[in-house]
Amino acid sequence: MIPDQRSAFSSYVTRLLSYGQVVFTRARAQEALGISKGAVLDAAEKLQKRGHLISPRRGIYIIVPPQYLAWGAPPPSWYIDALMRHEGRSYYVGLLKAAELHGATHQAVMEFQVVTDKQLRRIRAGRAALAFYYRKDMDAVAAGIEEHKTDTGRMKVSCVELTMLDLLRYPHVGGGLDHIVTVLSDLAERVDAKKLATLSGAFERSVAQRLGHLLCRLGYEESTNTLHDVVLQGPDLPWVELEPAQAGAAVRSLPPVERDERWRVTVRRVLEPDA
Repeated sequence: MIPDQRSAFSSYVTRLLSYGQVVFTRARAQEALGISKGAVLDAAEKLQKRGHLISPRRGIYIIVPPQYLAWGAPPPSWYIDALMRHEGRSYYVGLLKAAELHGATHQAVMEFQVVTDKQLRRIRAGRAALAFYYRKDMDAVAAGIEEHKTDTGRMKVSCVELTMLDLLRYPHVGGGLDHIVTVLSDLAERVDAKKLATLSGAFERSVAQRLGHLLCRLGYEESTNTLHDVVLQGPDLPWVELEPAQAGAAVRSLPPVERDERWRVTVRRVLEPDA
């Protein structure tokens, strides 16, 4: 590659950053500069070696602004929407990361958690880790997805009610039930009872049972009345373990700490929320 092309590519990256844009595709750079794919790859490699550019997926690049050179990448919120559009996937930022965005502050989130309709590999971008969790029926929870402003645009985020339901569906992702109860206590005052009940239809009834039980324990029974009406629809409500991992025969032989008749939830141990 001739030096002029490398210089042109570097200037192109600097120009994008001056406009507040940190994401571009290889195809876009080729078209803008009128150079070959190989020339773009060669120039991009030079900037990647210097830490000014990263490529989390083939064909897409993230510019690293000077203030984030020590971090190795800008925050994922700056580029997650563009990245998922490049992948052609529906998505939303969810679980503990969404809870943090909604005001849950008890514990720092160690990964940027994204729910999407394709099984994608985890991404390491500088100091940040992006983890992807699969949900097949994204349309079923569309009413629970909001748009949040970011420093470089917008990104999709699960609402409070969808965040809660997801945490009970994927308790291992939420750091275990003790931590999830702490997160729920931060968010419970913001629950829209009707929205919670509507979104629960996209989840297993056992998820709604567990969430209803926990919200009642936290003193938010009024927020669960509509949810309870939805849960009671259909076949007789079966008993469920509060912690799915405790459904084995050996654990079931232990005397329950509590049996919640309203939600038909069996509790085998006393929860220990974070202080």
